[in-house]
Amino acid sequence: MINKLTMRTSIRLLLPLLALIIISGTANAQNPTVSDKIVAVVNQNIILKSEVDDRLREFLSVNQQVPYTESLWYDMLESMVDNFVLFEQAKIDSIVVSDDMVNRQLDQRILQLVQQLGSEQELEKMLGKSIPQIRQEYRGQFRQEIMVERLREMQRGKIQITRPEVVEFFRSIPTDSLPMIPETVELAQIVSIPPPLAEARNLAYNKAVALRDSILNHGASIEDLARRYSDGPSGPDGGLLPMMPMSDLVAEFSAAAAALEPGGISEVVETEFGFHIIRLNRRVGDRIETNHILVQVSGDQLDEEFSVNLLETLRDSVLTHGASFSALARRHSDDKMTAPAGGRLINPQTGERRIIISQLDPALYRLVLLLDEPGEISPPRSFTIDENKKRAYRIVNLLNRIPDHKANLEQDYDLIERIALNQKQTRELAKWLSGLREEIYVEYKITNPYASR
Repeated sequence: MINKLTMRTSIRLLLPLLALIIISGTANAQNPTVSDKIVAVVNQNIILKSEVDDRLREFLSVNQQVPYTESLWYDMLESMVDNFVLFEQAKIDSIVVSDDMVNRQLDQRILQLVQQLGSEQELEKMLGKSIPQIRQEYRGQFRQEIMVERLREMQRGKIQITRPEVVEFFRSIPTDSLPMIPETVELAQIVSIPPPLAEARNLAYNKAVALRDSILNHGASIEDLARRYSDGPSGPDGGLLPMMPMSDLVAEFSAAAAALEPGGISEVVETEFGFHIIRLNRRVGDRIETNHILVQVSGDQLDEEFSVNLLETLRDSVLTHGASFSALARRHSDDKMTAPAGGRLINPQTGERRIIISQLDPALYRLVLLLDEPGEISPPRSFTIDENKKRAYRIVNLLNRIPDHKANLEQDYDLIERIALNQKQTRELAKWLSGLREEIYVEYKITNPYASR
C-alpha cells in the first residue's frame, strides 16, 4: 500500500519536472472544452479540471506501476494548488529568475524534443505551433516552475540535522529491519585520451578544407554535404544545431560562430571533437542557430602508445617515488569531470564517493576486481570515455573497499544522515507549506474529500 504522504510528496516533487519534461502533454490545456470547469482558485490563478487530468495522465505515464484512483486525482489537484501557493510566495519573497535562465531551460527542452522527434518540423507538427510560438507560450510556465523550485530549495537549505538527531533516527529502526549495505569502493582515476597521429589529423583537416571550398567556390549546399559527409549526430538533419545558448557549445565553436554574420561560413575550426565548418543562420542575444559539418579524426589512427607510456610513468611515480596520485590527476588527467577533484569518482545518483561495486560500468568493474588493497593502482587499460565512444586509457587507484555489511553508524553515518535529513526536510516542508496555505487565498470550486489530509 503506497503511503499517502509519500505519494503526495512524490507528485509535488515531480510536478515541476512535468512542465520541463513533457511540455507536449499540456499543449491543449489552454483551450478547455465547453464541459471543462474551474476546480480551484489560488489568488488570481485558476485550475481547470482538464489541467488536472492532463497532469495526472503525465504522472501515470512516468509511473506506470501506479494505478489510477479517485484519491490520486485529488492528490494531483492538491499538488497543483501547492505549486500555485509556492508561486505566490515566491513573488512575495521577490525571487527573480533571469530571462537568460528561462531561455536556457526552454531551449534545452526544445532541443531534446527536436532530437527525439528528428527535426524542428516534427515538433511543430506535433504541437501545432511554430518554434517561436512554442517559446512564447511556454516561457511563462517555465519561469513559474523555476521560481517555485528555487523557493523550495531555499527553504530546504534552511533545514539542517544534528548528529544526535541522526543517532536517534538510526536507533528508532528495529535491529531486524536494518538493511544490508552492499560492497562499496572509493576510486580515483587518471585518464589519457590518445592524440591523433599526425597523418590522421592531416587527412581530416584536408577533408574539411575541401568541403569548405566546395561550399564557398562551387556552390555546394552545407546541408547536402553535412548529410553526406558529417561525422556529427546532426549530420542527418543537414548539420542543424537549433537555437541554443553559446555557452552550451564548446568554446572554439561558439567563438568562431559568434564572429560570423548571418549566412557566413567559418574557417575550418578545430575542437576536441574534430574539424568543423560552421554557418551562422541567426543570432538572438547570446543564442545562435547554426549548421555545421564535423570531420572527425579517424579513431583507428590514434597514438595509443603515447597514452600508455604516460600512464605507466605516472603510476610508477606514485608507487615507486611516492608522488601524490591526486596531484598528478589534477595536472595530467584528460577527464574534465574528475581531474579537478584529484581524479575521484563519485556516485552519479547520490554524489557520494562510495560507489556500490555492482553498479560500476562493466569495464571499470573488471578493472576494480584486479585491486585488492587500498593504495593499489591498476595498469593502464582502454575504455570509452563518452557517448561518442571515444577511446581513452586510464589508471585506477583503489582508495577504499568496504565489504557488504549490516548498516551501522560507524561505517555508514553519511548515508544514514542523508536519509534522516531527507525525512526531516519532507516533514518540515509539509508544515511550512501548510502554514503558507493559511496566508494565501485558496478556494475549491468542487468538494474535495481529501483536502484535510
